[in-house]
Amino acid sequence: MDDTLRKAVEAIHASNVKAYIVTTGAGSRALAWLLGVPGASRTVLEALVPYSEASLHGFLGYAPEQHVSAAAARAMAREAYHRAKGLAEPGSAVAGVACTAAIVSDRPKKGDHRCHVAAVTGQGGRSYSLTLHKGARGREGEEEMVSRVLLGALAGAAGAGEGVDVVLAEGDAAETHAEGSPLARLSRGDADIAAFYPGGGTATDAPVDGAVLPGSFNPLHEGHEKLAEVASRTLGLPVTYELSMENVDKPPLAEGEILLRAAQFQGKAPLVVTRAIRFFEKARLFPGCTFVIGFDTATRLVSADYYGGDTAKMGHALSEIRRHGCRFLVAGRQKDGAFKTLDGIAVPEEFAPMFRGLPEREFRADVSSTELRARAGRTGG
Repeated sequence: MDDTLRKAVEAIHASNVKAYIVTTGAGSRALAWLLGVPGASRTVLEALVPYSEASLHGFLGYAPEQHVSAAAARAMAREAYHRAKGLAEPGSAVAGVACTAAIVSDRPKKGDHRCHVAAVTGQGGRSYSLTLHKGARGREGEEEMVSRVLLGALAGAAGAGEGVDVVLAEGDAAETHAEGSPLARLSRGDADIAAFYPGGGTATDAPVDGAVLPGSFNPLHEGHEKLAEVASRTLGLPVTYELSMENVDKPPLAEGEILLRAAQFQGKAPLVVTRAIRFFEKARLFPGCTFVIGFDTATRLVSADYYGGDTAKMGHALSEIRRHGCRFLVAGRQKDGAFKTLDGIAVPEEFAPMFRGLPEREFRADVSSTELRARAGRTGG
């Protein structure tokens, strides 16, 4: 290890950030560097190398579409962050850092030699991609490059400076996925979450702890706000609103429309924007969260009709949500002349512990966005 790397590791150890590190395909040398400098116990909570596909799938709780991709690295870093939260002392600054790579091996690779690295802290996430010119280095050289990117990502997450040099050769290409607005990054696939905070700040891939209230919020109304208030009091958790820019039956929301809806939350509550349509996709983004939903949504979630009549598909989706540690708080609603609650939904017995109902005495709001839009149309508002 050269002096520059040693100083970078010493700065990381002095930062007081607690890290969970996961790497597959390459990058293990960065772990050796971290553990080879005194003070590693102050930094490293746990390091994992899920080298087989089965191990990686077990770590994530699902099989990513591409194993060596920026999206996979972000998902790994999010999971690492949440594991770090579970291992660190309460109140500690934590980071999840992940790498997935494909480099020189004992058989030719059809695709590029490359790595994708991501880091997630409580303030958000950042990801990095490196494409290596085939033939410019052997495995040792490519492992060195990937490990430097991984160590640099940890240094950035720890606020320990940019002291890790990555010297590119002709034909190499490096990219840091941090440019552009959060929505622009979300739209082009460089981020999974765009967060808008009540004080006006924004972030990408910021972790969410507590409860999540999904909706279209067109418009945000008193029913949403009352539900968030009751849910927070009931669960003893903060509530974050979630808006998906994607829709099964409609084109994606335009950036201008999303910004208009986000403006409703200024000074009130945090909003996260995602591309996640289905709840098992949301569960991947928000592990451990409780989703605050209404009677109709809960009814669809446990109905085979919602899954094309495939009961097994329904069970698979609910099982994945459960694997990510997510639950549901269900609010009732007035329907067909009666107030409907969770008690009237046939939840499969094995998934019943995932659902908790809000009694009518705790929450009832007979107002909908559809009705409000209709009234606004009649009055020209």
